[in-house]
Amino acid sequence: AFEEQIIVFDLAGVSSVPENLEGGVYEIERLYRALTMGIRDFVHKTGFKKVVLGLSGGIDSAVVAVLAADALGPENVLCVSIPSRYTTRASVEDAKTLASNLGIRLEIIPLEPLYSAWEQTLGPLFVNCKPDITEENVQARLRAVILMSLSNKFGYLLLNTGNKSEIATGYCTLYGDSCGALSVIGDLYKTEVYTLARWINSRRSVIPESILSKAPTAELRPGQTDQETLPPYESLDSILRLWLEEGFIIDEIVQRGYRCEMVLDVINRVIRAAFKRKQGPPVIRVSRYGLGFASDLPVSQKVRYTKQGVDWF
Repeated sequence: AFEEQIIVFDLAGVSSVPENLEGGVYEIERLYRALTMGIRDFVHKTGFKKVVLGLSGGIDSAVVAVLAADALGPENVLCVSIPSRYTTRASVEDAKTLASNLGIRLEIIPLEPLYSAWEQTLGPLFVNCKPDITEENVQARLRAVILMSLSNKFGYLLLNTGNKSEIATGYCTLYGDSCGALSVIGDLYKTEVYTLARWINSRRSVIPESILSKAPTAELRPGQTDQETLPPYESLDSILRLWLEEGFIIDEIVQRGYRCEMVLDVINRVIRAAFKRKQGPPVIRVSRYGLGFASDLPVSQKVRYTKQGVDWF
């Protein structure tokens, strides 16, 4: 499976064709093989030999780095750590450890000079404005500038490291961490990324345990965690799966034990984020439904789900 091959069948007298020709291949291994094949095929068929990606010290970029190294060889993978004033020392050390374990090249490029220049340039215009998401998003966009510059200068294809949970809810920065030529794990929910990471480590311990155990964070402001904005990923992924893939309505999801406010928040995020998803990189499809009907949502629509029903505003 997931490799080019020629098989000859003699169907005379055979009532059916076996569903699994190889047998004994576990689902998680099939997922791993599909993703590595997807990387290898996309990179080579687009005329590239090497890839570059941002290595934050988090679980998503760690898994993508492993997959890329396995698909293309560690010598063909460049990882870049771009720490900001909000990046913890532990995140940088985790990135170093992972790169060393994989035998891949890691460049560390501080974000501060670019970020300070941005502050100085626009500071006079922002003098009466409080810091907000603007300061967070520009960090992601400046990182994208660095990564794309390396991609252009050295002919490396940029891999995106966003997961399905983030893409579905729009928890990403347009033209920032959504940047890239190929979304490697964009069809994996966050909880599935953790499952894949643990399976990888069960075969060979390359992803530091600290990456697996730390709270997910974009590190764009002091002490930030994903759960300040999103529900716990176990709940988020379950709600997304029920609504997008299994066609449950809101009441049915709530009956599964999820708070109505949480369900409404998730669904409204998915609706609002349609314009972001339309501008994202192609995703390696490894699930039956992908993003389900969310892939067909209008780019913009004046609709919001509330406890009272649909609100057209």
